[in-house]
Amino acid sequence: MSTQELSRTKSAIDKSTASLALEFGHAWDYAPAPEAKDHVRIQPRYDLFVGGRWTAPKSGKYFLTTSPSTEESLAEVAEASAEDVDLAVKAARTAYEKYWAKMRPAERAKYIFRIARAIQEKARELAIVESMDGGKPIKESRDVDIPLAAAHFFYHAGWADKLDYAFHGRKVRPLGVAGQIIPWNFPLLMAAWKIAPALACGNTVVLKPAETTPLTALLLAHIIEEAELPPGVVNIVTGAGPTGAALVAHPDVNKIAFTGSTEVGKKIQKAIAGSRKRLTLELGGKAANVIFGDAPLDQAVEGIVNGIYFNQGHVCCAGSRLLVEESVHDVVVKKLKDRLQNLRLGDPLDKNTDVGAINSKMQLEKIKELVAAGEHEGATRYSAPCALPDKGYWFPPTFFTGAAQASRIAREEIFGPVLTVMTFRTPDEAVEKANNTMYGLSAGIWTDKGAKIFWMAGKLKAGVIWGNTYNKFDPTSPFGGYKESGFGREGGRHGLSAYVEVV
Repeated sequence: MSTQELSRTKSAIDKSTASLALEFGHAWDYAPAPEAKDHVRIQPRYDLFVGGRWTAPKSGKYFLTTSPSTEESLAEVAEASAEDVDLAVKAARTAYEKYWAKMRPAERAKYIFRIARAIQEKARELAIVESMDGGKPIKESRDVDIPLAAAHFFYHAGWADKLDYAFHGRKVRPLGVAGQIIPWNFPLLMAAWKIAPALACGNTVVLKPAETTPLTALLLAHIIEEAELPPGVVNIVTGAGPTGAALVAHPDVNKIAFTGSTEVGKKIQKAIAGSRKRLTLELGGKAANVIFGDAPLDQAVEGIVNGIYFNQGHVCCAGSRLLVEESVHDVVVKKLKDRLQNLRLGDPLDKNTDVGAINSKMQLEKIKELVAAGEHEGATRYSAPCALPDKGYWFPPTFFTGAAQASRIAREEIFGPVLTVMTFRTPDEAVEKANNTMYGLSAGIWTDKGAKIFWMAGKLKAGVIWGNTYNKFDPTSPFGGYKESGFGREGGRHGLSAYVEVV
């Protein structure tokens, strides 16, 4: 074959390859595949679950919970006052003294197992409601949140009659009544994280879910009712900040467990100072994902996308800072751009959706403010080219390059699908930059050298560190942070210590 013919053949192959890349390298326009919701029954109004019964709030006040993807009102939910909280705490105290603390641990385990099985049986309904109420894609709710919630109840049911073994032969006793306040990013999973260990250790519970995502906690109350737990063992009071404040301030609560913002966590710590109440806090984060030049880059980019975009950045441990070794920065940025072009944003109930809605209008405004600050400070913004729905709260997957360490976009928790990409030259510089934050919740390390992962893990000031993966959770593994990310652990044997007194 002549040189000219070779050239023409090569040109034809290149054009064909480019055409295929255009067709297969970008997201196909799949037909909608929405999860059917006709079998899901959301009640028009939900009362408080106190003492094993559904009771109207004393004030008679209710608030609307809406779907962030459509702005459609889903249900009216009771707004608990301080009086309602007091009744819930009294019900929990009565249940603790009359039933739960006296019950054989093996019997308590049966109730917790029953809850776990019921969550499995109702998994489809719970996943749909979670996505409707919170805006996250159904595949996240279906494949991650709900199975993990069931797993936490199964795991802690197994500990209920083995607590002496958890503490090296030391005897333990429950604390009493636990007041628990959870955020909107993992509504059912956070409820499971807190309720399951408290019950396994012999405590009773008053839970306050976030006001923007109360529905799956209320469905959990129905499960608890069907599981025939003694009345008052678990109480669920809905409301906003004043409801949570009343629970924190109640004198007959022995333990407060809070997951939420650092600002509110500090207020809680001040409020209970000197009260002898036990406290665990799981607060904000600004996690660093560190990619070394020898890392499997495609795997790393997929891990980054999973850690920040699939959940809209709504995870407190979301890897919203990406530290890339300078030698591979351009390659990683190109791969990241290509991957973002393939993400599908839209209806959370569509099984093809990768990026759902922002939880609330207020959160969307916060994201927009920080993104505007990033642009104003001179960083370069890239947002995935995607059409945003007319209704609902949406923000496209975005990342910044060229940001300074001191910029707001690199320092403040954004809780949205926004990533800040920075560079480093040496492992020591990577450690210094990763630790240059007031938070210390989590981090990720990407390299093909196991020794480097262990070396970095020993240097990073973070409570949870992943190696060549990200956002992997298991009920057997403790989770929690350092510095202004809080203190205490949830999950694993370590998480049990938050709910017992070692004798």
